[in-house]
Amino acid sequence: MTGGSAIEKGPRGNRLRPFVWGAAACLLLLPAVAMQWFPASEVNWTALDFIAMGVLLAILCGLYELGAWMSDNIAYRAGFGLAALTGFLTIWVNLAVGMLGDEDGTINLVFAGVLFIATAGALIAGLRPRGMALAMLAAAIAQLAAVGVALAMGGYDARELTFTAMFGLPWLASAALFREAAADARGLPGAC
Repeated sequence: MTGGSAIEKGPRGNRLRPFVWGAAACLLLLPAVAMQWFPASEVNWTALDFIAMGVLLAILCGLYELGAWMSDNIAYRAGFGLAALTGFLTIWVNLAVGMLGDEDGTINLVFAGVLFIATAGALIAGLRPRGMALAMLAAAIAQLAAVGVALAMGGYDARELTFTAMFGLPWLASAALFREAAADARGLPGAC
């Protein structure tokens, strides 16, 4: 890297592109296959469901492309991809069944705040690895705080709370990957 910039500019290879976009297309086709050949599965998606999932998958793949374009650093790319995937899964779970309770539960709106913290933090950081590490750490803390609020409110199953708290782990892993990318950018092992 030249000029001390935390984000490398220049030509980048993206060997995973066909696999990422292909996996997204296959994931979008799964409900159609289930509805056509496995009616006992009780999958019943409407055109709106396919459109919504298509938009979410396109956003996820677009974020993957952005992360791959921003840096050649493997830790940065992995951190970016993991953060995007965690955000996608948060939205998907909330729309499908709800993180806590059912999908109509107002407590699930709290997780939009977690996504806002991750997104706003990333934008404030200018997508630079050190700031991204802090933004993903803040998202992990917000995820756990949401579980704490739900625990204080009561009425949620321990398995639900545990599963929802575990969503903090990929945010933390993403933060660790960005921290590693920041250290690599400076040439100082483990520094952030």
